[in-house]
Amino acid sequence: MSEQGGVTADDGTTRAANIFDVARLAGVSHQTVSRVINDLPNVRPATRARVEHAIAQLRYSPSPAARALVTRRTRTIGLMTPGVSDFGPTSIAMHFNFAARTARYNVDTVSGLDTDPAGVRGVVEGLLRQRVDAIVLIVVDVDVLEIVRGLDLSVPVVASASTSRRSPSIVSIDQYRGARSAVRHLAELGHERILHVAGPLRAPDALERVRGWRDELAAHRLEAVEPMIGDWTPAGGYRIGSQLDIEPGTAVFAANDHTAIGLLSAFRERGLRIPEDVSVVGFDDVPEAGFLYPPLTTVRQDFAGLGEQMMQKVLVAVEEPDSVTEAPPLPTHLIVRQSTRSAN
Repeated sequence: MSEQGGVTADDGTTRAANIFDVARLAGVSHQTVSRVINDLPNVRPATRARVEHAIAQLRYSPSPAARALVTRRTRTIGLMTPGVSDFGPTSIAMHFNFAARTARYNVDTVSGLDTDPAGVRGVVEGLLRQRVDAIVLIVVDVDVLEIVRGLDLSVPVVASASTSRRSPSIVSIDQYRGARSAVRHLAELGHERILHVAGPLRAPDALERVRGWRDELAAHRLEAVEPMIGDWTPAGGYRIGSQLDIEPGTAVFAANDHTAIGLLSAFRERGLRIPEDVSVVGFDDVPEAGFLYPPLTTVRQDFAGLGEQMMQKVLVAVEEPDSVTEAPPLPTHLIVRQSTRSAN
C-alpha cells in the first residue's frame, strides 16, 4: 500500500485498489466486503469496522463503470427460469430468491423459457426494459446458455449451469464429481455391472453426470453399457425400470431421485429385492429420499450454497465488473442409505 492510498505493484507503481485488495487487507472474503459496501446485515461489528478501516487505508472506491451503473441501480434482478417443476431448478430459484432478499434486492422472475433464440432475446429485452441491475439464468438446456452468451447486454449476466467450460459468469454444483462418487460407491461394493438411467441429453446436468459415470467406470476398468435416456420423472424411471435387464450383481445409477423412485417401483413389481438383487443410487437427495422403501442412497447437492454464490456473484459483477473471477463448482456429498449393499 502506498502512503497516498491505493496498492503498490511489484514495479513500484501505484494502482487503484479493488474489492479483492480490501478483502486481503481486512482478512475477509470479497463477499464480506461487498456486504459492508452495501450495508447488508449479518456482518459482525468488529468485521465491519475492519473492512471500513481497510477501505479508508486503501482509499477504495468502485470503478468508474461500476459507479455509473450504481447511479441507475434499481436493486432488481431479472431471473430467467425454465418452465419445469423439477426439484433442482426450483430449489435453485428458491434459494436464490432467499439470498437476494437478504441482500435487499427484488427479483423479477420469468418462467417457461424455451430454446427459441427470438423468444430468449425477447425475454431478455423485456427484463432490460424493467431496468434490472443484472440477469440471472437457471440453465437446463445447453442451447439457452449459448443464446444468452451470444447477446451483447448492458448488464451483468450470471448463470447457474453445469459445464466443463469454466467462465467467470457461471456458478455450478460439481455434477461430474458427484456422479463419480455414486459410481465409485457401487464399484467399491463389488458391483461390476453398473447401469445408468440418464436425464435428457440436452440438459447440462445430465451430460455431466453421464461423463462422470463413464470416467469412473473406466477408472475401475468396468464396461459401460449405453445409458437409457429418461426424463427426470418417476414415470420415466418406472418405464425404463420395467425393461432393464437385471443380472446378478447389477447396480443402477439414476440421474436423479425422481427417476430412482420410478425404478424402485418397477423393480418391486418385477419381484426384485432392493438392495439384495439390485442396488440403486439416485442424485439430489430430495426430501422424500430418506423415507422411501428402502431409504435411497443418493448424492446431495448444496442448493442453498448455490443460491448464495449466485447472489454474491451478482453483487461483485455490479460493483466491480472487471473483478469478477471464476468460482469453483460447489462439492456434492454422497448420502449412503439402505438401497445399496455389497454385491457379494
